[in-house]
Amino acid sequence: MACLNGENEEIVCRKLEKAVSRGKTKDLKEKGNGRHVDRERQTWSSAYPASSPDVNALPQQWVDALNDAVEAGNIPNIPQSKNTPNTNPVYPMGYNPNGAEICSATYKCRIPGDIWDAPANYFGISFDDGPTEVRSLISVDIIFLEAHNQKATHFMIGVNIIENPQLFLDIFHAGHDIAVHTWTHPYMTTLSNLEVVAQLGWTTELIRNSTGGRVPRYWRPPYGDSDMRVFGLETVLWNHDTEDWSLTSNGTTPQIIHDSFVQWLSGPKDPGLITLEHELSDMSVNAFMDAWTLIGPAGWQTASLASIIGDSTYQNSDDSDSPVTADSAIADTTAALVPQSSSGTQAHQSQTTASGSSSSTKVVLSTSTVSPPASAASAVAQSVQTSHAAPLVLRDPSYATFSICIAALMATFSILV
Repeated sequence: MACLNGENEEIVCRKLEKAVSRGKTKDLKEKGNGRHVDRERQTWSSAYPASSPDVNALPQQWVDALNDAVEAGNIPNIPQSKNTPNTNPVYPMGYNPNGAEICSATYKCRIPGDIWDAPANYFGISFDDGPTEVRSLISVDIIFLEAHNQKATHFMIGVNIIENPQLFLDIFHAGHDIAVHTWTHPYMTTLSNLEVVAQLGWTTELIRNSTGGRVPRYWRPPYGDSDMRVFGLETVLWNHDTEDWSLTSNGTTPQIIHDSFVQWLSGPKDPGLITLEHELSDMSVNAFMDAWTLIGPAGWQTASLASIIGDSTYQNSDDSDSPVTADSAIADTTAALVPQSSSGTQAHQSQTTASGSSSSTKVVLSTSTVSPPASAASAVAQSVQTSHAAPLVLRDPSYATFSICIAALMATFSILV
């Protein structure tokens, strides 16, 4: 690993090199006997899919609520795309991916409400695809950012969390933001509605049950592939792509990435920068650390991406260090099957909220309790707190919201219509 210029950077670099040589740091130690941890990990992970989720094994409440949403016309009836490996998804003849009906992010069509840009003057720090199996890389990442008093938003893959639970916890306990990057990193527009629910639902539940009850607010579609049909949490994309994922296959080079950052950072500061970067190899981590030396001198402010695009990182907590609190805007799951009017009496199962001159109605469709997974190692077995719904945004033009409520695998679906 090449050291950076400057006295402070040399100190940071020496710490990083020491961490890499040890494979861990004082604050990032593996806990417990390896065999014991493996047994607990196996018990903990058994509650979740081992790979691509089986839609026939979804909680019935999820399926019922999805069917109700489809029947109500709240999910646009547009076709799934198709693709072959390493190619952009394509739609059937007659469907325009840049048209209002499809509006595919893969084709750079921007759906209102999706986040592509950081606020003016800001560089939002984020990484995709973690936690990776190479522990030293995550340690490098955490130590480097901590040395610069920075946090990052980590868009994580569910199966990677299952494979690397301690790495996941190291990132979370260091105060970084945890967001959703699906369960197995598929092209989302190629999936059925049930498959979309499975990819997002299981990842959200895993994060919630491993962070003391925090329900993610943001997700990033793998490959940036989403459209009007694909629903998710608040969708975060990017306005510049480093293509650092291809460093190890010679698709790009450190010099090309460096030159790209020089160009981006010297350009206009409005909008701010959201760059697509990954935690996949020492080369991609080094590319970020190299870029870091350019960001401050170019006059950019830096912060974790989630902290600058919204008022909280999670649906029910400000950030990874703040307490989990109730979301009064979402109906309590224990009363979800008892319709209440604004006066508290039984009525049509809805709530109406104003938004400017328009209004929206929240309809709680169903609720049920599913047996929670067994806890993993003590560090993973966080206390499970009261459930709060996690809005999943439908791509309906009327901006309907489809919600999964996750409380130790309690599933509640809501719709904003």
